[in-house]
Amino acid sequence: MSRIFRRRLSVSQADNRKSKIQNRKWAGLVAFVVALVVAVAVVQAQQPLKVARIGFLDGSTASGSAGLLDTFRQEMRRLGWIEGKNITIEYRYAEQKPERLAELAADLVRRKVDLIVATGGTPLVAKKATSTIPIVTTASTDPVGEGLVVSLGRPGGNVTGLSGLANELNTKMLEVLKDAVPRLSRVGLLRTPTGVQWKEIRPAAVALKLKLEEIETQPDAKGLESAFQTAKQKQVGAIMTPTGRRFFAERKRIVELAGKYRLPAIYPQKEYVEGGGLMSYGADFDDLYRRAAVYVDKILKGAKPADLPVQQATKFEFVINLKAAKQIGLTIPGRVLERANQVIK
Repeated sequence: MSRIFRRRLSVSQADNRKSKIQNRKWAGLVAFVVALVVAVAVVQAQQPLKVARIGFLDGSTASGSAGLLDTFRQEMRRLGWIEGKNITIEYRYAEQKPERLAELAADLVRRKVDLIVATGGTPLVAKKATSTIPIVTTASTDPVGEGLVVSLGRPGGNVTGLSGLANELNTKMLEVLKDAVPRLSRVGLLRTPTGVQWKEIRPAAVALKLKLEEIETQPDAKGLESAFQTAKQKQVGAIMTPTGRRFFAERKRIVELAGKYRLPAIYPQKEYVEGGGLMSYGADFDDLYRRAAVYVDKILKGAKPADLPVQQATKFEFVINLKAAKQIGLTIPGRVLERANQVIK
């Protein structure tokens, strides 16, 4: 009996020794894995993170683009891209001189940026500068018609992004202007020497019994003053301002001139009205710039522009400023006020 007990005890002791050996092996393995993970982490910490380089091409000025650019950067931060940490942005502004755009685009290409964000009328210039660097548009007028993409659904090249539907919205702006100024018969259309976007609204003008007067101007102090003087000479009853970064950058001056010459005016963006303008009807550009950031995020993570469908504007705003109406002696009909998304009193 005693021998049996001692034998069982020895077996138990052997099992304990075996268990201790196995525990030591596991402990050693765990220690090795932990050391390996720490070593990899140290190596990764010593290696600099890849910083993406984005080119930002704009035909206007830094101050004129500041608000929309802030919207773009905020969305980029939300998506995890922080300027100075994992992205850098090369800003290029033509300062209201379109002849500078080609060289600015070429400079971005020489600097081998990973992607170009092209605003307003700059995408075509950017595309002529490179067929390989991805280009994201913020609000192109007519991507297919301009030759930027093969189709909206399948861009097919190095360009994709957003379309602001400017041509379609111009017709709506003209209709709104006619409703707000019932006796209106002649409308002045501001445009740059190369601007061609007003041709689409001529059928609408005929239907509304409106005569259109295209007034060519450079969007600077001298050019705009001359344009409004011409508008008065042509006896236009209201003014329409086109989309475009160059006019947007001069919105404060344009609004002041409309008030000075007591001309009702409709603008394509709410910022004109927030700055004292009469009314605006157009795409929500803050929304377009946020969505442009999403395109940038996808491309930097490996997506190809050719596979990303061009999206059109989906949010629109109609804003009226009653203070501006009062200053020029205009009474806006109640039915028009009821349709506005916002009325500034």
